[in-house]
This record gives sequence, structure tokens and C-alpha cells, in this order.
Amino acid sequence: MPPPPAPTGAPSARAPDAGFQAARSTAWLLPFVVTLFFAWGFATVMIDSLIPKLKGVFALNYAQSTLIASAFFIAYFLVSLPAGALLARIGYLRSIVVGLVVMAIGCLLFSPAASAGVYWGFLAALFIMAAGITTLQVAANPLIAILGAPGKSHFRLNLAQALNSLGTFVGPFVGAAFILKSGVTPPDPHTTAPQVLAAYRVTEAHAVQAPFLGIAAGLAVLALVFWLFRKNPDVPTAASNEVGLKSFTLLRRPRLALGVLGIFLYVGAEVTIGSLMVNYLMQPKILGVTAQAVCRAVPFDQLRLVYPCIHTAADAGKMVAFYWLGAMVGRLVGSALLFAKVPAGRLLAACGLGAVALVSVSILSDGWTSAYALIAVGLVNSIMFPTIFTLAIEDQGKHTGQASSLLCMAIVGGAVIPPLTGLAADRMGLSLALFVPVACYLLIALYGEFSHSRRALGDAPVVLTP
Repeated sequence: MPPPPAPTGAPSARAPDAGFQAARSTAWLLPFVVTLFFAWGFATVMIDSLIPKLKGVFALNYAQSTLIASAFFIAYFLVSLPAGALLARIGYLRSIVVGLVVMAIGCLLFSPAASAGVYWGFLAALFIMAAGITTLQVAANPLIAILGAPGKSHFRLNLAQALNSLGTFVGPFVGAAFILKSGVTPPDPHTTAPQVLAAYRVTEAHAVQAPFLGIAAGLAVLALVFWLFRKNPDVPTAASNEVGLKSFTLLRRPRLALGVLGIFLYVGAEVTIGSLMVNYLMQPKILGVTAQAVCRAVPFDQLRLVYPCIHTAADAGKMVAFYWLGAMVGRLVGSALLFAKVPAGRLLAACGLGAVALVSVSILSDGWTSAYALIAVGLVNSIMFPTIFTLAIEDQGKHTGQASSLLCMAIVGGAVIPPLTGLAADRMGLSLALFVPVACYLLIALYGEFSHSRRALGDAPVVLTP
């Protein structure tokens, strides 16, 4: 089997040059870049706790509550190309510093939003935080791909995403402890005085701000570290190529174009399931009635050994952590399989079909079977994002920054698919609405098989017209 193509912007393994040697000399930078994956994973997963909390505080329906995800992920569409231009202008490390600072500002804005107790304030804070995360992703994803041997780019990015999943595993416990601890059921607006309802909203909104203020402090420390590294001569430099709307001409490459679609569908499906899981698990036919019946039949101490008992929204929020734990475990296993040279496209196709099967089982069953099947989707979600990303940007050469920007723009799927699923849930029920992510996973499986069987289509040169 021929060696895999060189990754994003890295020279060929058969013809190493000074740039490749410089990349090899910066292995010390890998742990710091991987830390970024943990940081934005931890921050992003807070949305899973915010959605049920703000849904209750502001008496929203499913479609309205999923606008929280939309406010966050729309930033990827609006900021990715400017972030790519910034990367080409100031390089990887300075772009990372900018991303960290903007992200910290967004976290700090949760404080005035909580004091005002208004829904749009939280949406604005989320958008700004996501703008910082977008800048980080545009810089960090291609950077970690070129910090090492070209043939191991899939492995390195999957390993970094495993640390991202560690952040998404820890985050729900923090969200449950700070955001969901007082529940998600508001006073009845029809029987509660307006001033009492307004005071309730301000009080409950303040429960949201604490974890984000802590995140802001951690981001400030990371920004300082990368600022100190910014002048290191061994750090690879971003190609100063054309950016902006001309980047879209890269979509003439079929594998990149379909990779953009794959990222759109994957992020939309992953965010949909994570965002709606608390409400899904609390449905009477899933864990609501079942958990109450089990709790009456089994002593509490014994119950904890067998079932994750759902008494409150905080309990459901903690179960979301195991969805993300599955992603972390899957990425570690996936990294090992890719290191052993399992074809990336075939592995992606298998995981896509696995997700189709698990979500379908959850929809068509109830009780613990339904709950565990949906939580297990995290396991097969695991390798999808990094594998789609690296398959799409192989051999982009000097256009790596542009390709990365286009792929990060596609993360806007997290702003589009959840509201579509929310609209479906308001009309036909939350369980049946999950057929929307089922369709997404099926298309991802097809992309994996396409990439495996038609790799050569990604190699056609693209001329960017002036």
C-alpha cells in the first residue's frame, strides 16, 4: 500500500525540506497546542447545560432553545474566513493568542448578561466566545497536523481530539454542579407576578456565570503562554496565500467540497444530540417514569451501583458527560487503529453506520435501552471530525489555511441542524425528531467510503484567479 499523502501544508515525506525539519524540531509545542483542544471542548460543552437551563428560565420551546446552539455555531460561518486571513497575516501563535483573548472576553460577558437577566445577552456572549474558538480552530487544527511526520497527521489530530473529548467529559459535571443544580422548571408565568418572575430569572441567570468566569481566567493564562512563544523561529509559519472569497474556488476539489459538507453534517448531528439529551432523557418514556419506578423498588445505595438514577435535571446533565466520555474513549481507540494503518475512510464509514444504528435503536425503544443507545453514539462520533478534516485537507499545500477556513466555516452545521431538529420536535415529538441526525450520519458514512475509493479526486490542482 502506498504511503498516505502529505498532510496540510507539510512537505512530502519522500522529499523533506527545511520546513519539514523545522516542524519536526517543534515537538515540544504539541502539548501546549493539545491543551487548546481541551480548553475549547470544555467551554463548548457548557451549551448542553445552558440549553435546558435557559429553556426553563425564559420559558422557551425546543426551537427557541436551540437558538443557543445557533448563536454559538453561526460564529464559525461568519468568522472562519477572517480568521484564515488573520492566520496568513500574523501566523499560528499570534492567531492563537487572539483567539484566546476573544474567547475570554465572551466568557466575561456572561456576568452582565446574568445581571440583566435577558436572553439576548447570553446569545451575544456565546457568539463572541465562539468567535474566539473559531480563530483557535482555524489555527490549531492545521498546526497540529504539520507538527510531525506527514503520514501520522490523522493520528495526531485524533489524539488531540481525544483531549478535546476529555474537556467535554469534565464539562457536564461542572455544568450540572453550577448551572443545573437548582433545576430547569420555572414558576408558572400565568400565576406568578411579573416582578417575581423577573427576579427569578435574574437569580437563576446568575447560576450560569460562575463556570464561564473560571474559564476566562484559564484562557488568560494560556494566552500569556502562547504570547511568550510567539517569536520562536522554529515554529512553522502559515502560508501567506490568497484569502477571502477566492478561497471558495478550492471547492472545485471534490474531496474538499464533500469534506466541508461532512463537517457541516457531523457537527450538526453531534450538537443536536448533546444539546437535546437532558430533555430527551427526562421524557416519561425514557428515564422519567422508569427511573421513578426503579427508585421505588431498589434502595438508593444499591440503585447507584446499577442505574444512574434520574431525579433532577442535574442528574440528567451528569449523564451527558458519558456521551462525551464515549467520544474520548473512541478517539483513543481510533488513534490506535489509524496508527496501525487502518484506512481512515473505511473507519469513518463504519462509525457513520454505527451512529445510524444506535440513534435508530434509541428512537424505536424506550427506557434504559433508549438512553444507553443514545449515550453510546458518542463512541462512534469519536473519530468523525478529525478524520473528515484531515481527509479533506490532504495535499492542499500552500492552500492549507484556506482549506482549514472553509472546513471551520462548515461547523455552522451546529447552528442549522439543531433548530431544524427542534422544529421537528415541536411538531412530532423529540424522539422522532432524531431522524434528522440519522440522515446526517448516513451521508457521513457515504463520504467515508467515497474518500477511501476515490482518493485521487482530491489531487487535482486548483488555480486561484487573481
